[in-house]
Amino acid sequence: MPLDVVVAYVDDDGSMVRKTLGELAGGRGKTTVMFAVPGAFTPTCSNKHLPGYVRLAREFRERGVDEVMCVSVNDAFVMNAWGETAGARAARVRMVADGSAALAKAMGTDVDLSEQGMGTRSRRYALIAREGVVEYIAMENGTKFETSGAEELLAKLPKPPPTSG
Repeated sequence: MPLDVVVAYVDDDGSMVRKTLGELAGGRGKTTVMFAVPGAFTPTCSNKHLPGYVRLAREFRERGVDEVMCVSVNDAFVMNAWGETAGARAARVRMVADGSAALAKAMGTDVDLSEQGMGTRSRRYALIAREGVVEYIAMENGTKFETSGAEELLAKLPKPPPTSG
């Protein structure tokens, strides 16, 4: 992962925080799930992609994921508002803004959607990283939503050991 890229999010106090991706995802022993969408409040992103991660956030944590992040080329306040409407804060899904598409460009996932009036955006994908190193990535083709959903990514993580009882 491009750990030196600066991204932003709105914290619990309503303040915008700017941090490097490394500060969010690169810590020792840290496992991160990050999924990227073309835009906040867009139909597939709002109706299919984000809701799955909100719904399964607890299961990701049960499988050892420390951080679940949704990233989009939007500003931090738009990402925060979108997350609030989707229940992301309550599920502890961090809504990360890549306002100038620096992360998308560094990841090689930037796409020009100017013809749709959206400018530079990110392709849709989901990944699993440990200590900032990508172990698995599901990159969608075009506007498809087939491989980067929460269920598909959760299946790539080991199941938690059974509890005795």
